[in-house]
Amino acid sequence: MLNRPALFLALALAASPLAARAEPAVVIPPPATDTATPDAGQGSGLETAVLAGGCFWGIQAVYQHVKGVTNAVSGYAGGAQKDAYYQTVGSGRTGHAEAVQVTFDPKQISYGKILQIYFSVAHDPTQLDRQGPDHGPQYRSEIFPQNEAQAKMAKDYIAQLDKMKAFGKPIVTKTGTMKQAFFPAEAYHQDYAIRNPRQPYIVINDAPKVENLKKVFAEVWREKPRLVSEAKGE
Repeated sequence: MLNRPALFLALALAASPLAARAEPAVVIPPPATDTATPDAGQGSGLETAVLAGGCFWGIQAVYQHVKGVTNAVSGYAGGAQKDAYYQTVGSGRTGHAEAVQVTFDPKQISYGKILQIYFSVAHDPTQLDRQGPDHGPQYRSEIFPQNEAQAKMAKDYIAQLDKMKAFGKPIVTKTGTMKQAFFPAEAYHQDYAIRNPRQPYIVINDAPKVENLKKVFAEVWREKPRLVSEAKGE
């Protein structure tokens, strides 16, 4: 996401009054099979979701503002540990996707709500091997289910959204890669959007996603983001 053409594009768009409208939200219903949040996972502790959908900076920032999320870590999923480095993954040949591992309390927020946010405001699930100015399979839309229940809900939800033509185009999100190892990204990628709010790429591509979360999902909005640095300190 820091290649020269993308940076030049970001700088050009930053001067445009339309830049802040770059990421429109799509209002969608929750999964039909979602579990009621107050009773979900009672006594089972925390759960994790691993989601990919373009540059991990923006997706991480979105979930850091969601109530019930205890940590959101940028990283790589879908490839081998030996290749899980930013410069290597950027080649598009390692099998990895830039992804975010979302740890959440199912007593406060359901997996279904996590997915609803993912499809609605975190990224565009109709873009194949790209997201905004970023191109390549490392920017693909993919859910990495952590168990069979997550896999079923993800597939059912995509079928539900496609049936109602929620996006006007078919969803290309992959869901079949089960229990892939997740490798945290380098430290300088963590909390990146929060620490660099004026960076042109963040202003154009990621800040609108966070604003859309606040508008569309006010019931789970958390004003103070949950930082990786804070979660590690516990």
